Amino acid sequence: MEKDNIQSLLIDIGRQMVREKGTEALTVRKLSDASGCSVGAIYNQFANMDNFTVLQNKITLAELAAYMCKEPETDDPFVDLNNILQRFVDYVCANKNLWYMLFNFHLTHGRYDYSFGYRREVQKILRCIRRVLERAVPEMERPEQLLSSQILWLSLFALSSFLTKDVIDAFSKVDKSSICQIMVNTFVVGLTVLEKRNG
Repeated sequence: MEKDNIQSLLIDIGRQMVREKGTEALTVRKLSDASGCSVGAIYNQFANMDNFTVLQNKITLAELAAYMCKEPETDDPFVDLNNILQRFVDYVCANKNLWYMLFNFHLTHGRYDYSFGYRREVQKILRCIRRVLERAVPEMERPEQLLSSQILWLSLFALSSFLTKDVIDAFSKVDKSSICQIMVNTFVVGLTVLEKRNG
């Protein structure tokens, strides 16, 4: 089997293992057993499991960007913003284990040197958010749009941990998707008020 085919096979099998059993299922030994590839062959493909995880996370980001960042559906930017938010929540909730793997890796590997291709997937999501902000707050200057888009994305990313785990259920029965919508809508309305005041 050719190198690219082996790599694709391992990625597909590893992805299915995480989907079904969570991140604790993804060890090099378990991946070897599930794929029939030797531990040495796996290390030849990826060098280490961090690299393997980052490739998985890049796929997750690409899937999210494709699902979340569709063309505007209405003439109302706030409706489109909420559609984007709902698709974000839907994707994360439908792929909890894969998203947890991505979230946890960023939490524990803050200084990892992510590839250009990986960062490009994040940029697709940022552009998607910025486009709807341009329409929702047209008075805002481009530097503020860029900064606000990054703040919104980082906020969504942080809140997504509540979507993948039941950590807040003991404290509150608030609908988890509502948390993202209320936070983002309040932020954007606040930007609108500030721009009008400053204008």
